[in-house]
Amino acid sequence: MAKDRSPRLRARPLDRPFHVVLVDPEIPQNTGNIARLCGATSSPLHLVGRLGFRIDEKSVRRAGVDYWHLVKIEQHLSLAHFQNAHPTARLRLFTAVAKKSIFDEVFEPGDALVFGKESSGLDDELLAAHPDSCIAIPTLGAVRSLNLANAAGIALFEALRQVGAFSKTFLEGT
Repeated sequence: MAKDRSPRLRARPLDRPFHVVLVDPEIPQNTGNIARLCGATSSPLHLVGRLGFRIDEKSVRRAGVDYWHLVKIEQHLSLAHFQNAHPTARLRLFTAVAKKSIFDEVFEPGDALVFGKESSGLDDELLAAHPDSCIAIPTLGAVRSLNLANAAGIALFEALRQVGAFSKTFLEGT
């Protein structure tokens, strides 16, 4: 059987999905990878603030992103704008300088997993205003931080695992 027709292991989407929120993303490849992640998990992607690239149809097509249409994407002027649009979403702020590990955090469906720009992360003022919401992904080596797309993947799959999203899987296409 051809690989593209082989059955795929799937799970049902959550009734209340996690929100993946990118604040001022700068690198289109990271956002493209995160968009694919969101498409694979039926999680909405929120692009907040200034983008360091264009996401019009022509630009996305030229970048070879053929799954963009599978992703629910919302753009917001600011994080406050996101919060007004999604008032029940708890902010979970990912930063390399948090003292609390992702593995000690309890996630709930509908939480907003918030990531800052690649060059400098989330603003210090935001982190200081929400100290109990700051979460880090611990590393075993001495790297400064993880790649944004990798961090988003780790965070989203840990949150999905915690809420039992993968407890009932099935083969699609059999």
